Amino acid sequence: MGAPSYETIFAQRVLDEIFPSNRADLFFAALFGDASEGAYDINLAYTGETDDQVDFEFQLKQRPGKCLACHLTYGLPEVFMRHPVIDVAGVVRQLDSRMINGQQCVEWTLGRTREISRAMHVLPLTVKLTPAKPSAPE
Repeated sequence: MGAPSYETIFAQRVLDEIFPSNRADLFFAALFGDASEGAYDINLAYTGETDDQVDFEFQLKQRPGKCLACHLTYGLPEVFMRHPVIDVAGVVRQLDSRMINGQQCVEWTLGRTREISRAMHVLPLTVKLTPAKPSAPE
């Protein structure tokens, strides 16, 4: 049996624990005072890896009867980086705690919103890695 991969470590069920589906409702309740005002659901997905980074994305999926394209999703990277409900830094800390192969997160970036379709937009989350520093002896 081979070593675990990031694809296995960051299975969708794990990412759903790190970024639960109800976080979109909490986000819209904080923004608008009513979760039903939100036009989309938000989930975190693993999208790949290279030697020095692991890639994820926040997927914004249009809610029934709502218009995702009508909402301003292009300014969201700045909002997501600062908003305490989304808590990207906290998400990255949880991702970092699961890194394998002696790697740790050294920095992360949230990319620009990309329109995949009228019903789905994504915000890329790139986590840069470096070998973990050995802990000091006690």
